Amino acid sequence: MQDTKQSVLTLEQQQKLSISGVASVDSFTENAILLSVNGKRVQISGSKLKVLAFSEGSGNFVASGEVTSIKFGGDRSGFKKLFR
Repeated sequence: MQDTKQSVLTLEQQQKLSISGVASVDSFTENAILLSVNGKRVQISGSKLKVLAFSEGSGNFVASGEVTSIKFGGDRSGFKKLFR
C-alpha cells in the first residue's frame, strides 16, 4: 500500500489558486502551469497566470490569473512525453 499525502485545492473566484502537497512546479507560462502533486500531474490552464509562491519544503503553492480549467492526470512520467 502506497502512502500518499493529503492535498487541498482552493480556487477563489477563478482568480486565486492555492494547492497544498505540491512536490514540484514542472513548467509555467502565462497560459499553463504544470505541477506534480503526490506523484500525479496537474495542469492549470488560463490566461495571465502567475506563480505567486511555492515552497518545496511545505508543498504550498499559490498562483493568480484567470483560471479556466484544472486537469488531473496520471503519473508524472507523462510529462517526459510532452517535452521530447
